[in-house]
Amino acid sequence: MTMGWSFYIIAFVVLNIVASAWLLWWTSRKRDASDTADSSATTGHVWDGDLTEYNKPLPKWWINLFWLTIVFAIGYLVWYPGFGHFAGTAGWSSRGQLAAEQADAEKKLAQAFAGFAGKPIDVIAMDAGAVTTGRRIYAHNCAMCHGSDARGGKGFPNLSDNIWLWGGKPEDILTSVINGRQAAMPTLAGVLGNEQAITEAAVYVQSLSGMPVDAALAGAGQKTFAGLCAACHGADGKGNTALGAANLTDQDWLHGSAIEDIRASIRNGRNGQMPAHRDILGETRSRLVAAYVYSLSHGDNKPKSP
Repeated sequence: MTMGWSFYIIAFVVLNIVASAWLLWWTSRKRDASDTADSSATTGHVWDGDLTEYNKPLPKWWINLFWLTIVFAIGYLVWYPGFGHFAGTAGWSSRGQLAAEQADAEKKLAQAFAGFAGKPIDVIAMDAGAVTTGRRIYAHNCAMCHGSDARGGKGFPNLSDNIWLWGGKPEDILTSVINGRQAAMPTLAGVLGNEQAITEAAVYVQSLSGMPVDAALAGAGQKTFAGLCAACHGADGKGNTALGAANLTDQDWLHGSAIEDIRASIRNGRNGQMPAHRDILGETRSRLVAAYVYSLSHGDNKPKSP
């Protein structure tokens, strides 16, 4: 909060308290006989010709209740923050309370998951109860990208098969969940220079997975692939899990297998990011969700909608 806003809030609060106190004083003051006789002391309401409603002060007990609310407001502002930058004598803050509640919740979760701490995820995946818990954690944290059935979508890997950009070993999956991944396919438009060269490279990539293609275009694209793409995807196009470089010889296409999809990848590049979940879930819950993912392709579990 800036000093300007702090002074504004202080002035606004003081003005409201003073105005409320003045209004109470004004409406509770005693009136003399001349006030009672004055027509201005009435509300203007008259019934049956001679019954006039006067503007009488509220009962003392009611007025005193209002005074107590003002005293309470002043005490509240002394005890709790609410008076600009003044933090209050109690030292309370919503941020501090949230942190305390989070710490308490984390402590309870740590106790609940203590039995899985440090265990390899392939061992955890053998525990049906742990896999069920991991599935729930997945539904709340991973399903929005990889789908409720873990089959992914365009631009988001399928986690239920045996195709892994970064490796499908237990430690590989756990690393992906805990530390995240950053994949980068560089833009090659400037290097290739023209759309014809981009098309030739795309056609050759299609040929690697067995698609029927124009042999002349594929032959021209092979030279481009060997000079530019083999460094990451390998001379045989089978990829490199250490770099997250996709295997181009199978039928799995993260961004689509249509010629325009492949041309777009070559021309514009691709940047995929798997966020790190260590700070979001903690290590033990990350192990549980990684065990669930591992179980989808390494166990008897079939992906189901959470």
